[in-house]
Amino acid sequence: MRSLLTVSAAAALLFLTGTAPAVADDGDRADRSFTIEDSRITESSGLAASRIHPGVYWTHNDSEDGPYVYAVDSRTGRTVATITMKGVGEPRDVEAISTGPDGNLYVGDIGDNLGGSWDHVWIYRFPEPKRLADATVRATQFDVTYADGARDAEAMMVHPTTGRVFIASKNEDGGGLYEGPRKLTAGGANVFRRVGEVPWVTDGAFSPDGGELVLRSYFSARRYAFEDGRLGADHAVSVPLQGQSESVTYTADGSAMMFGSEGENSEVVRVEVKGGGKAPSPNGGGGGTSPGDDGEGGGSDKGTVTGGALAVVVVVVALIAARRRRG
Repeated sequence: MRSLLTVSAAAALLFLTGTAPAVADDGDRADRSFTIEDSRITESSGLAASRIHPGVYWTHNDSEDGPYVYAVDSRTGRTVATITMKGVGEPRDVEAISTGPDGNLYVGDIGDNLGGSWDHVWIYRFPEPKRLADATVRATQFDVTYADGARDAEAMMVHPTTGRVFIASKNEDGGGLYEGPRKLTAGGANVFRRVGEVPWVTDGAFSPDGGELVLRSYFSARRYAFEDGRLGADHAVSVPLQGQSESVTYTADGSAMMFGSEGENSEVVRVEVKGGGKAPSPNGGGGGTSPGDDGEGGGSDKGTVTGGALAVVVVVVALIAARRRRG
């Protein structure tokens, strides 16, 4: 969900570092960086690359929008289909969307801004439409609980080969990676169990081959090797600086990651993936790459936040807040 703190921090960081997202001029091809043109989409909180419509990305608003999912064409930034889900309750805090190997779209109503106080959250599932047009579809609703108690979460990922659903919880002291049951079942609780530790996470996505998992936060992202349902070696990924960094997905071919944000006319920025979405090397990718190679790199700070810069941002935001209180 949009917050003044994170938006102000991002703005301050841009001012202090002079670093801005680099948007490539790549013509009219699909999977390019683009701006979401739809005035209805002001809190894009999740992204998923279509498996059957090249260059199309599914997204949704964060909360208080209703049971809607939007298909946006990366060539134009325009919405080419609005899907209304029926057969589900009123969404509370939709935070994530993912495509599954079964041809379905999974929508994660998993946010809990009350600090993990809801006894359950929901996942909605419906077949990805074969034709891009406004439509109402019947979705299946799944109740989700956590084995170790309620959690706030913004990241939900469906593994592209096993179809298993994972959720990464969000906590300022670090969250957990939770594994769902082998198959989700309607009409009963689907218990997710903690299988790994993760940093603060606002979204995540599996590579198309399932060999890696990228998790992003407001100012950074990490790629993890992923094998047998568990996290492996990881390394940093350079990310674009965005006002409210909320979403990430791989392109359908795995050649790049697409980073999105909330806000009116928000940008979705393409970042190339070295190795075409294959799993990171066992040494964690420590060798790094130059900033212009593929947007990654253990040694590159382009588009990422160092500890010192982040500390300065915190001070600036604190000063702004104090000034507002005095006003």
